[in-house]
Amino acid sequence: MAPARPPRRRAPSSRAAREEMYRRRRRTALAIAAGVFLLLVWAISSSGGGGGASADKTKPPELPRGGRILLPRYRLVAYYGAPQHVELGALGIGTPAEAGKKLLAQAEGYDHADRPVMPVFELIATLAQADPGSDGKFRLRQSPAVIKSYLDAVRQIKGILILDVQPGQSTFVEEVQQLAPWLSEPDVGLALDPEWNVPTGQVPGKVIGSMKAATVNQISYYLARLRRQKNLPQKVLIVHQFTEGMVKDRDKVLDRPGVAIVHNIDGFGTPDQKKNIYVQLVYHSGAGAAPATPPGGGRFNGFKLFYKEDTGLMSPAQALGLEPRPDVIVYE
Repeated sequence: MAPARPPRRRAPSSRAAREEMYRRRRRTALAIAAGVFLLLVWAISSSGGGGGASADKTKPPELPRGGRILLPRYRLVAYYGAPQHVELGALGIGTPAEAGKKLLAQAEGYDHADRPVMPVFELIATLAQADPGSDGKFRLRQSPAVIKSYLDAVRQIKGILILDVQPGQSTFVEEVQQLAPWLSEPDVGLALDPEWNVPTGQVPGKVIGSMKAATVNQISYYLARLRRQKNLPQKVLIVHQFTEGMVKDRDKVLDRPGVAIVHNIDGFGTPDQKKNIYVQLVYHSGAGAAPATPPGGGRFNGFKLFYKEDTGLMSPAQALGLEPRPDVIVYE
């Protein structure tokens, strides 16, 4: 004999009965949903996911050695150069990975407990040329593949990349805008090299170029806006200089929120000659009637050392003995 089928459940005949049935169904659905939610929470916490991928997506990006402020938290120690020729600086000698190992060894003398080192590759991303090139602008842009190779290598040593601009007869603004995809990364900064910024009719290297404070301000504004829009860590903007007229009206350079502006003193020679240039061009905080420093901004000092051109390479202790003490040390 076939088993008896259960009787069909009839729909409630009265309105009150129907409403009571809907209330029971809603209570049951809510109870099931709550149970599923609790099971999901348990599964996430059991797998160690309480602060996992979903939380990381909303966390602002940090610097490779922690935090979101480069200066004054760290002392930056950099290798400068480009791969086109060994004469362009220490960064172009050997592979990017080999340069990273040498940089870490060089930076050990600057790593103090009160201020740790941030290793830096300062790659010449726009390289001034004696030849006008196809567009007549006397400059060469590094390919994306070259920039990526140095960025990948510096990330391996938990450092940052700074892209140096030598515009030739182009403009700083035009060249910086070309670097926007790289500057949108949390570990990429910028450097301006006015020595190689020349007007039409002059050849880079045959004359000493210059730039105006207004151009520095235009680019620092661009960096500050980019940093704010993408919620990036503090950006560093290095301005190279070894003569007083190289940055015209330097006292009109403005501070920007989220941008550390570094006045890097580049002269080469004996230790005494280098000290004299540094004393002449160094930026003194609080000088004049400058407004208060915006959050995450400020003005800092850098000092360049040349392995070949300097006579008697200064030691880390000598470099740190300068007054004020440099925040950035660059080796070429």
